[in-house]
Amino acid sequence: MELKNANKDIIDQLQKEILLLQGFKAEECHASNSISLPSVETAFPNSVFPIGAIHEFITAEPEHAAACSGFIAGLLKSLMVNSGACLWISASRTLFPPALKSFGVEPDRIIFIDLKNENDVLWAMEEALKCEGLAAVIGEVSGINLTQSRRLQLTVEKSRVTGLILRNNTQKLATTACVARWQIKPIISELEDGMPGVGFPRWNVELLKVKNGIPGAWDIEWSDGRFNLLQYEEVIFEKLNVG
Repeated sequence: MELKNANKDIIDQLQKEILLLQGFKAEECHASNSISLPSVETAFPNSVFPIGAIHEFITAEPEHAAACSGFIAGLLKSLMVNSGACLWISASRTLFPPALKSFGVEPDRIIFIDLKNENDVLWAMEEALKCEGLAAVIGEVSGINLTQSRRLQLTVEKSRVTGLILRNNTQKLATTACVARWQIKPIISELEDGMPGVGFPRWNVELLKVKNGIPGAWDIEWSDGRFNLLQYEEVIFEKLNVG
């Protein structure tokens, strides 16, 4: 019995160390690492959004890409809270930098790198992720394979920089080493009574795959400088690995 307990302790410790390498912090670190998405964060191990890891965002339509960029801007507000900078690398960028101010992010804290082809984007992203002083690196590509994503994940396990990949080709979805696969879609906003214009940005946020976590879908609104939950629907109850 003592040997069995000892083996269990060893396995538990190894699991904790593996989760730490993959960007999943211990539960007691939740307050300092929170991205102000408490309901979504419960889908991750220890209910903590994994930083120092690679996240994959897929977009099927141009309007989905715009919604995804807005959602990522909201994430950047928390990721860059300690005066960190980030890189946004792309071969076909459509983001309008001044719009970042709507999400509490100053555009001059983001370095935009526009390259000619996607191979250069992936190379530049890997090199940027080695820079420990960065808060995050965003790369826009049409696709990424397992080997490429594994190289990025191994890089961030050393540097602890968070990587966000935007993929605009859903026809080539392959297995990746990313900790999570997200899909962000815009939903209709609501006007406040008697107020003109448009309402606050709203999205359907879906975690399609979560390494060691529980996928789910949420309706989220950006208002008062933070994410606010509108609705939650659990998609699946069993834990799944990415890929």
